[in-house]
Amino acid sequence: MTWYEEEVQQLEKKIQSTPDLAGRTVFYGSSTIRLWTTLERDFPDKNVLNIGFGGSTLAACDWFFERLVLPTQPRSLIFYAGDNDLGDGRLSEEVFLFFSELVRKMQQHLPDVPFTFVSIKPSPARWYIIDRIRLANDLIRQKIDELPTYHYVDVFTSMLDSKGHPRWDLFEKDGLHLSSKGYELWQQILLQHPHIF
Repeated sequence: MTWYEEEVQQLEKKIQSTPDLAGRTVFYGSSTIRLWTTLERDFPDKNVLNIGFGGSTLAACDWFFERLVLPTQPRSLIFYAGDNDLGDGRLSEEVFLFFSELVRKMQQHLPDVPFTFVSIKPSPARWYIIDRIRLANDLIRQKIDELPTYHYVDVFTSMLDSKGHPRWDLFEKDGLHLSSKGYELWQQILLQHPHIF
């Protein structure tokens, strides 16, 4: 986890210097969150805070939970990660175990805070592992269905075209990171779930 350290330290400084920190809707996760540079503009009345960090796996998000999430004292947590784990060769079941550990930490430290998992996206660059992505999403959704203050937001379905393949207009040229249209779609989907904020 040492290669994340510099960025995590920068996030810690950001958290410490954020005025009126407590009670925000915190977005946490991988570079898909970190690169959402229009987050505050997209949710102007939601009092949001972005603590995503680049290249992070779900396992790394578990590892840095106490350092990054707990100090923010969130009103609500919106989370995206998992596709980097799968891209690194992890199995769907391993990603599910990492998610379960994150849930355990949430329930231990932030038992009353609503938690939202944004489904792992179907990117063109990782289409070769789409079956593992689908299974990881299914396993996580099934667990969330058992937890009353936890929510699963499906962005996966809306990111496919009529033939069931990823919509290239939603991605940058690398076929992995979201384009401005991709973020616009995510914004629209999340706003359909006002209870998560």
